[in-house]
Amino acid sequence: SAGAAAAAIGGFMSEKMEESGYDKGFGVAVNVTSATTGLVIPPSNIFIIYSVASGGVSIGALFLAGYLPGIITGIFLMIVAYIWARKKGYPTADRSSFKMILSTFLDALPSLFLLIVVIGGIVAGIFTATEASSVAVIYCLVLAMIYKEISIKDIRPILVESSSTIAIVMLLIAVSIAMSWVLSYENIPQAVTQALLSLSDNKIMVIILINIILLIVGIFMDMTPAVLIFTPIFLPVVMELGIDPVHFGIIMVLNLCIGLCTPPVGAVLFIGVGVAKTTIQKVVRPLLPLFLAMILALVFVSIFPELSLWLPSLFGL
Repeated sequence: SAGAAAAAIGGFMSEKMEESGYDKGFGVAVNVTSATTGLVIPPSNIFIIYSVASGGVSIGALFLAGYLPGIITGIFLMIVAYIWARKKGYPTADRSSFKMILSTFLDALPSLFLLIVVIGGIVAGIFTATEASSVAVIYCLVLAMIYKEISIKDIRPILVESSSTIAIVMLLIAVSIAMSWVLSYENIPQAVTQALLSLSDNKIMVIILINIILLIVGIFMDMTPAVLIFTPIFLPVVMELGIDPVHFGIIMVLNLCIGLCTPPVGAVLFIGVGVAKTTIQKVVRPLLPLFLAMILALVFVSIFPELSLWLPSLFGL
């Protein structure tokens, strides 16, 4: 969850960065844009939603496909953050010793092992993505108990909050399925396909057009409903051109991640601003070059399908 990442990291980093001499707006900008990479690097719930909306694209393939695009986006953001920090003359901390790095890594190892359990289990065919989520919940619950992050009395409110979230997502999925039926009955996907193909039958040009539309949609609509609504519309178009649905899923999610950082609906932006106790006006300027980095990553992933499809093909998915 990008929102949870922005809240968690921003909660302790914003104050530390400000104490070290960093501009608060810059800290928030880096936090909110980098938080979205968690939606591309698995495990990611939005890929599961895309799989549902697309009619059954392999979740395991989507998970593997997200690694390289997510890492590339992160590297681009780091480069921009580095250049901005050098330009502003922000201070650098002392380098961590190897002993400290090793100690921290070993402390984090049980939590990091969750990724191996989830992704490894799906890819190896030990369990499905749905079953993997149950395994992940149990694993995290046990770890949280061991680390004393939660107690028995916390479980009830956690279940209530989870149920509320699930109810919202299930309602969106139910409406999406009904809408997909209506769209199909009225031949709207076919009409959209013909309209876009009449403009151009070039893969790159159609992808550019779809990306522009999704960038605009992302400004005004949250990611989950956008995926549920626009996947049944655009997927037939790209499949007509021979574009792999796994590759398109990565493009779509990476594209809509940008919308999470843009007002007026950018949920992650508002979370980051709220946690840091600042204003959007102070964040916009340092946010712009980071937006360009995300768009550049989107262009790379859109043009080079191998970045998305290499890992799934390596594992036979």
